[in-house]
Amino acid sequence: MKFKRRNFGSNQKVSLFTLGTMRAVESAEQMFMVLKEASLIGINHIETAPAYGPAEIFLGESIKKLDFKGIFSQDKWIITSKILPGQKFSEGKQQLKKILKDTCLPKIDNLAIHGLNTFNHLAWALEGEGVDLLRWAQEEEIVDQIGFSSHGSQGLIRESIDSNRFHFCSLHIHLLNQANLPLANLALKKGMGVLAISPADKGGHLHSPSKQLIEDCWPIHPLQLAYRFLLSEGISSLTLGAAKAKDFAIAKKLINSIDPLTKVEKACIKNLFNQSKLRLGKTFCGQCRECLPCPQNVPIPELLKLRNLYVGHGLNSFAKERYNLIGRAGHWWEEVNASSCNECGECLDRCPHNLNIPELLSETHLKLIDNSKRRLWG
Repeated sequence: MKFKRRNFGSNQKVSLFTLGTMRAVESAEQMFMVLKEASLIGINHIETAPAYGPAEIFLGESIKKLDFKGIFSQDKWIITSKILPGQKFSEGKQQLKKILKDTCLPKIDNLAIHGLNTFNHLAWALEGEGVDLLRWAQEEEIVDQIGFSSHGSQGLIRESIDSNRFHFCSLHIHLLNQANLPLANLALKKGMGVLAISPADKGGHLHSPSKQLIEDCWPIHPLQLAYRFLLSEGISSLTLGAAKAKDFAIAKKLINSIDPLTKVEKACIKNLFNQSKLRLGKTFCGQCRECLPCPQNVPIPELLKLRNLYVGHGLNSFAKERYNLIGRAGHWWEEVNASSCNECGECLDRCPHNLNIPELLSETHLKLIDNSKRRLWG
């Protein structure tokens, strides 16, 4: 079978799905199994990082093993690794050398700034020591393309794209959260590759969807519908964090799926959002962001977005997980939760839909607050 590929920056063509290695780190055997399965269904792009524990060591061993067995030739893989921003030139240089050593590769195709989440991070990449590091990596021909992943603000992402310094970007773009889709389209128009970060997990735990979500998307599985939406929008590739063979099931089905949405798919998406708005009624937050700025720095749209998800789509576990990461994930996520609202009322006059924002924030906090878990990189 001839597999479809999409442009990813300059002179690269990647599969519609990208294997993320973060969940295949229990053993070298697990990584080999996952990598083998990925190769068999047509995936040629791998996303990894030093921050993923032993992932790069296991990946290097697995690529050599696959190549030895003739299952997948090493020169067909496209590898994307990452480095954290803010490093000194000498530190970054050592980390890049370690990436090459761990992966057993003479070079990597793509290097992403891992979490370009603040304007200080962008300054490091465009004006600070990051400039020298990234230039050195390309001059030494150990990296082909430079890109970034970001969990930051839309303004930051737009400025990063408009800098014309990067060949690709990894963004949170999801069926249930399309806020970054215009930025993805901007990047695509500039010839950049666009990688959608975790459409399954960060897109709403779609690998284990709520009963409500399943009913609203019927007869299509929510994850399949989310994948199809992103692929139909022209997103270069979607990350898939696999830990076992069955995690590839839907990707295998859609590995060549570049066609526009069908009438049935469009009807399912329309019903999905119509049902959500019916449940939310007059409390639906349209994410216009007119409520900002908040004097207490409460990220009102982000919090009411979580409320939209748990009331409108029944995504209670996902909304709880995200809410309880607030203030515990550093620059990767919000730092202030709804309990900081002092009901000053400044947001009330700004809201075009006359939402009782303080009341909705209080409800959201009471509904979602729980024992929190700290992210690995928090």
